[in-house]
Amino acid sequence: MIEILREIGMIARCLDSISNIEFKELHLSKGQYLYLVRICENPGIIQEKLSEMIKVDKTTVAHAVKKLETQGFIEKKDDFENKKIKRLYPTEKGEDIYLLLKREEEHSDIVAHRGIDKEEVQAVLKTLKKIRRNIEIDWELLKKGEERKY
Repeated sequence: MIEILREIGMIARCLDSISNIEFKELHLSKGQYLYLVRICENPGIIQEKLSEMIKVDKTTVAHAVKKLETQGFIEKKDDFENKKIKRLYPTEKGEDIYLLLKREEEHSDIVAHRGIDKEEVQAVLKTLKKIRRNIEIDWELLKKGEERKY
């Protein structure tokens, strides 16, 4: 299993590095493109849900959201029912960039699937979802301030 996790880590770091290089001129770095994509795909999302979706702490999300807002990619709007809740929406600039981000994601998907048939893809996806769910248990524990037992 250690080998699988190391492979997943290498894949994630390669993709992150590629995106950081390709999106540098857009001033989207350090994974900010990921936040923008999720906000574009889920307009009106709140930061807490974004944190859960991306699997990062709330402070990291807050910094990324602030930078995206400062750069004009997203905007915060008050919730209609609860003014304490701020919902995140892409701006026109953010939507335009999203189209480029989606093209890059689709290209990376094509590259990643080279030489792999549909059945293999489905088997890998099914297994990775199980692995993610297992790891999320520890992630949730740590978020609550508990310790992992090992």
